[in-house]
Amino acid sequence: MPSIINDNPYLPVQAKVESTDFESDDKTLKTLTFSFLTPSVREKFNFLPGQFIELSIAGKGESPFGIASNPTEELIKITVNRTGYVTNAIHNLYKGDIVGIRGPLGNWYPISKFVGSNLAIISGGFAFTTLASLLDYLLENYSDKLGKIYLIYGARNPGMLLYRDKLKEWSNNPRLETYITVDNKVNDWDGLVGFVPDIVEKADIDIQNTYTVICGPPIMIKLTIPKLLNKGIGKDHIYTSLERRMKCGIGKCGRCNIGKNFVCKDGPVFSYADLEGLPEEY
Repeated sequence: MPSIINDNPYLPVQAKVESTDFESDDKTLKTLTFSFLTPSVREKFNFLPGQFIELSIAGKGESPFGIASNPTEELIKITVNRTGYVTNAIHNLYKGDIVGIRGPLGNWYPISKFVGSNLAIISGGFAFTTLASLLDYLLENYSDKLGKIYLIYGARNPGMLLYRDKLKEWSNNPRLETYITVDNKVNDWDGLVGFVPDIVEKADIDIQNTYTVICGPPIMIKLTIPKLLNKGIGKDHIYTSLERRMKCGIGKCGRCNIGKNFVCKDGPVFSYADLEGLPEEY
């Protein structure tokens, strides 16, 4: 079972940058991979899709990121959106640089519930990170234990789609029914055009015994969940991640609490049925 790698949850372990690659054409999204300086740490770093890490750079700060790598991979992978001081510092890391990692933190997608069922993975933009990890992990370890698998993923334009090599691989996988879309038509795009909620509404999803996992911009989630409910998918069969609200990761700073819940300890993965019981300010 996943557990924090360090007995002191405040203390990061050292990791080395192994690679950095831009994901988006505008270079706002960058994927980095890390190895731990102490090899035995990787053996202890057991995580499941949906969990996150806290990444720190000395003198710059610390931020939370969903883990984008498959749990069976040797390297730890994250994708970072350049939005501020810490993320800018992360974008400026080079191969060989040393960082700190705390984790794995939070809960994970309920894979045991998905076994024997259909699964629709729905995402928009940058939030595809942990869902890509989930899909890769399921195809590798649970392919014969799942029903039909749907992938619905969109971005503003083709240049903002994450993991494009993987998208091609998944689009050619007979186990998957894929719907890859962009918001607006561009000349070199021959795929779907339209917003994710509209694609979800049109998609021929078998609602019998189907779970859905949705992660994306808040407005996308807000508009997509009613589409799923209208199709007849139950509230307890819809899961999402509130990783945008993550802060310290261990429930001490109080900045991720929603009522009695701490997103970093009780989440970040919640069912829609769980979210309905949260205070209105959420």
